[in-house]
Amino acid sequence: MKNRITELFRIKYPIIQGGMVWCSGWKLVSAVSNAGGLGLLGAGSMYPEVLREHIIKTKLATNKPFGVNIPLLYPNIEKIIDIVISEKVEIVFTSAGNPKKWTKKLQNNGIVVAHVVANSKFALKCVEAGVDAIVAEGFEAGGHNGREETTTLTLIPLIRKHISIPLIAAGGIASGRAMLASMVLGADAVQIGSLFAASIESSAHDNFKNEIIKSVEGSTNLVLRKHLPVRLIRNKLCIDIENAEKKGASIEELISILGKGKAKKGMFEGDLNEGELEIGQVAALISDIKSVANIIGDIIHEYNVAKEQVRK
Repeated sequence: MKNRITELFRIKYPIIQGGMVWCSGWKLVSAVSNAGGLGLLGAGSMYPEVLREHIIKTKLATNKPFGVNIPLLYPNIEKIIDIVISEKVEIVFTSAGNPKKWTKKLQNNGIVVAHVVANSKFALKCVEAGVDAIVAEGFEAGGHNGREETTTLTLIPLIRKHISIPLIAAGGIASGRAMLASMVLGADAVQIGSLFAASIESSAHDNFKNEIIKSVEGSTNLVLRKHLPVRLIRNKLCIDIENAEKKGASIEELISILGKGKAKKGMFEGDLNEGELEIGQVAALISDIKSVANIIGDIIHEYNVAKEQVRK
């Protein structure tokens, strides 16, 4: 399956694993890369030296390309950037910030850079910044989202109209058919988060994985819409935030409810009541905890079957 993305990242399949906090450790990343996709370490939940440790372990577990996902609002961003450069990481996906600040420095050190956006305006800013690829993430995605609430199937063609560089679709993708649909609309590849979060190799707690596969339509909700939109499984914490929003709570009050460390508490430690459980709407389509190799194999098989069916 050769195209611009597989050539850019030197991977077999145009499948990129989302660099999800508390899920994307070296075991998941190396498994995705070994299976022909692109694994991404989730630096957003790692102290700098923890990230270094995971980079080293990933190198020992795979000889295939992998990368690091870096939220640019990370408090230790300078140290994180220095580590990916010193450890000779070849690919970096950035998000949650202005790509112009770090793209050239990363590229000058031989690193391929992709940036995550949720609208056409920021896609154009990415082109101005000189990124090598853009990830267009729709409203369906888990975790932090764009305020526009634009769905993936609308966002991909909107952005494709404005840019010519490689484009990666993200949000609501967990099957070969969804991959085919995204590519028909103009994407060169897909980025998948929720499905890999529920994989055997994910570093997420088993409680969280089991909650993902129990999800049904309507199990997730977008909260903090006016401030910092985030999609969560609807548990006690999520309901507390919803109720506070309805009562007109200030951003300070909402942040205090969300609290520091709630993502770790939910996704990594398995507290299903008071923890933050970030996952996409597509969780409703996930029914099994499978190995990464089986996940990617199933996606590629379904993609090829669907492609043949469309041709008929």
